[in-house]
Amino acid sequence: MAREALTNARSIRRYAAAFSVIAIALSLASFAADAARTRRTARSVAPPSPPPRQIPYPTLAWPLEISGSQYSPAAWADIAGWKDDDHLQAYKAFRTSCKPIAAQRDPPADPKALGTSLRDPCRAARAQDISDGAKAKAFFEENFLPLRISRLGEGDGFVTGYYEPVIDGSRTQTEVYNVPVYRRPSNLFVRGFNQDSPSLPNKGQVFRKIGRRKLVPYYDRGEIEDGAIAGRGLEICWLKNQTDLLFSQIQGSARVRLEDGSTVRINYDAHNGYPYTAVGRILIDRGIIPKEQMSMQKIREWMDQNPDGAKELRRQNRAYVFFREVQLSDKDEAVGAQGVPLTPGRSIAVDRALHVYGTPFFIEGELPIESEQSKTPFHRLMIAQDTGSAIVGPARADLYFGAGAEAGKVSGRLRHNMHFVMLVPKSLDPAARGRKMPLPDPRPSEKIAKLFPQVEPLKDQPKDQPKDHKGGDRPAEVSAAPGKNLGAAAAKNAAPPPASVAQASPTQVPAATTVPLPEARPSLAPSRELNRRGRHHYYHGR
Repeated sequence: MAREALTNARSIRRYAAAFSVIAIALSLASFAADAARTRRTARSVAPPSPPPRQIPYPTLAWPLEISGSQYSPAAWADIAGWKDDDHLQAYKAFRTSCKPIAAQRDPPADPKALGTSLRDPCRAARAQDISDGAKAKAFFEENFLPLRISRLGEGDGFVTGYYEPVIDGSRTQTEVYNVPVYRRPSNLFVRGFNQDSPSLPNKGQVFRKIGRRKLVPYYDRGEIEDGAIAGRGLEICWLKNQTDLLFSQIQGSARVRLEDGSTVRINYDAHNGYPYTAVGRILIDRGIIPKEQMSMQKIREWMDQNPDGAKELRRQNRAYVFFREVQLSDKDEAVGAQGVPLTPGRSIAVDRALHVYGTPFFIEGELPIESEQSKTPFHRLMIAQDTGSAIVGPARADLYFGAGAEAGKVSGRLRHNMHFVMLVPKSLDPAARGRKMPLPDPRPSEKIAKLFPQVEPLKDQPKDQPKDHKGGDRPAEVSAAPGKNLGAAAAKNAAPPPASVAQASPTQVPAATTVPLPEARPSLAPSRELNRRGRHHYYHGR
């Protein structure tokens, strides 16, 4: 019995082992069949091709476009000095700018990067009366995004300073006061503007009329100083010397103290159409004043000591400014180009061609505020409320310091590089818009580039160019791909005509042609023969 049981147990173990081997074989066969089906499917299905381009591209909201600038998003915590500024003073200056912004009913005729986007922050500012610095700081952080901005290829911006001179004058001409301050002449014309327009551009051509139709450039500084428009009743008041007038014209406004103790306030109204030439730059170029010592005080001192040289120097700057009298008290600040009173230490003049009035800029760096040699930390949020003909560029500002001699001393020594951060309303987030922009076509692979090499036009052309029947050089014939303009490229690459040609060759030599590249990275469907052999090659994705 024991022997039969042992035999039966051995038989059972053999059967179990056989069944296990069979099960393993069946599972391996199933796995191999699945793998084979997967390989066949992979060979037969071509890789997904990129979605077809939509031509023309759909109309999308582009990121900010500020001519000649570069900008990058920043974090509030990364802006040096941001948390230390007096944001309440900046908030008050911003609210002042919001009044004309809120009054705008139609979009501006020359839309800029910010357009009318400042309306939303202005509504928020005018809806609340903030009297706390922390709340003012939170207002700017909740309604704006910071962007570091500079001129293309540069890291910093550039600042100068300006102020409102306080000078002595008279309503009538005397032996002491004999330099006239002129209002805008009636024969001054700017194309596209009426003669009685309340505001004229501070750049561009200006004309005067001769007869009924003929227009010629307006008088320059020398001609006006020599009396070209004298005796027409254009005098607002009279000053002591031409230097006082020149500095008033450079600053764009002045307070004229009369002999009876009253004050006449004058503001920029128009110019004569000539570009501004910096007299300080001329003195530096001539080696009269070293660049590191240049200031408005140095210019005035030199002019006072050299009256004949001052006359010649002034006339190097052919630009001339005409004023208008404004009804402001001694306590009122000067009015900027936006039409609102300027705030000392918070208002700046910017390039009107690029920026919108009311835009906040955080300017950070070191300036000689306390003295000529000092490096006072300067980190301040300022509001664009004015402009000037010499203020050109995306990161260029003129800082307003108020009125009087002390403000003139501070502003006169500023010519420094500074960091600029422009505050952009959140509705114009350039990063969010950039994520929706279509990407450019990918570059063709190296293999495709070798298969379709580019041939420079006329590269293999013989030096002796054949002449046409008129004796001139035969123009290069360039075959262009449909829809491409290769005229500029052909002109760029065309070889210059030879100095001398002995005789025209009767044999016509065809000009080399440009072989255009194909569409980027085309997908090539594999052949069945390669699929059966288990080999496949895709250009796409390499």
